[in-house]
Amino acid sequence: MGIKEAAIFLDNQWNTYYAGQTVNGRIEYVFDSPKKVRGIHVKFKGEAHTEWSESKQEEDSDGKTQSTDTLHTGNEEYFQISYYLLGSNTGNEIEIPAGKQVYNFTCALPPVLPSSFEGEHGFVRYTVKVTLDRPWKFDQETKMAFTVINALDLNLNTSYREPIHFQMEKTFCCFCCASPPLSVDVRAPVSGYCPGQVIPLTIDIENKSNVQLHLIKVFLRKVVTYRATSPTTATKKSKDIVLTIQEGPAPAGCTKHINLNMEVPPIPPSNLVNCSIIDLDYDLKVECVVSGMHFNLKDKKYITIGTVPLVGVGATPSAPIMPDTPNQPAVLPVSPGEPAQPGPGSGGEVGPGGWVVPGTAPAQPPYQSLYPTLTSPVYRESPYGRNIQDRSESQHMAITGPAKFAPYYPTYAVQPPPLPQ
Repeated sequence: MGIKEAAIFLDNQWNTYYAGQTVNGRIEYVFDSPKKVRGIHVKFKGEAHTEWSESKQEEDSDGKTQSTDTLHTGNEEYFQISYYLLGSNTGNEIEIPAGKQVYNFTCALPPVLPSSFEGEHGFVRYTVKVTLDRPWKFDQETKMAFTVINALDLNLNTSYREPIHFQMEKTFCCFCCASPPLSVDVRAPVSGYCPGQVIPLTIDIENKSNVQLHLIKVFLRKVVTYRATSPTTATKKSKDIVLTIQEGPAPAGCTKHINLNMEVPPIPPSNLVNCSIIDLDYDLKVECVVSGMHFNLKDKKYITIGTVPLVGVGATPSAPIMPDTPNQPAVLPVSPGEPAQPGPGSGGEVGPGGWVVPGTAPAQPPYQSLYPTLTSPVYRESPYGRNIQDRSESQHMAITGPAKFAPYYPTYAVQPPPLPQ
């Protein structure tokens, strides 16, 4: 006999916040009988963790090969805020009556945080855990992860408006005679994009050679460098393909003009600013697959994934207004047509600069006036998630939400960015 239900709810329909905002929420319990506790404790935590194993083959004194595994780990904590919603760790027992009980909580996020990230060998993660502190018995825990975004406005760096240009050329030798060249020219209008946008690619092929170009492949890749500090300093780099498009063939002696579009999925912004154990970059890789025993043509260029897309051309607009202090109400812009239900502590307030407190009806966010052509983002789930339960936590802990947590990122209408001047 005890808890029938336990779940955490946040005041934001996407469970997504920007650094410096306030997270408001509640824990809802349903007890089938009165329950004695010392208190109810809530803990907010922001951290990064890296982890991977490496095997090494060594010969022992008898000449036998032995395999040793080394676990490399790295940890970084950004904040930890905890307090009791009811009772204390030193007080007398409190009896909670049977039925549904609701307890509200709040946490002001620090103004400087890296964006949420879930990867194969590490993560940047933000969680809230509520614990029923029970003397002489196992504590009962409920945990939930939420997304934090460090805004990356592409309009604040002129380099993101620079176009991307690949120029590849190759001659093929046959019996000591060089053929005329195969030339491939690939262009994208700018080098900064946001999830939901389309990267428009123009490809010009001039194949004067006697070798067929079977396929031209374009990859959007996530390039991650993980760092460990224990037992020694170590790094691990991964290059994961996020998206692939291809076109072909281009027979010998032909000329072709091709237009291709790549829609950027909901992925975390570049750089992971303020995280020192995970570096995140993106690149475009182009590979031209040719016939015979010849080597393929390959090249790559870095691109930047942001959270506010490039708008217009010419002068760089100002940054969106953000809260002045971390004690201001939460200020996530609300997507049009998706009003949320009011959550604890929302009350319909409007934050500094006109930002809407999550859980209230939509209102015009400040960048709408700064960037009049920009639509409000819709928050969509990343395609990659991980289990949020730590090794040290009870296997009986209740997880609110999916078993594997995947962050939500702002996405924009499927449209190409503005062409540079």
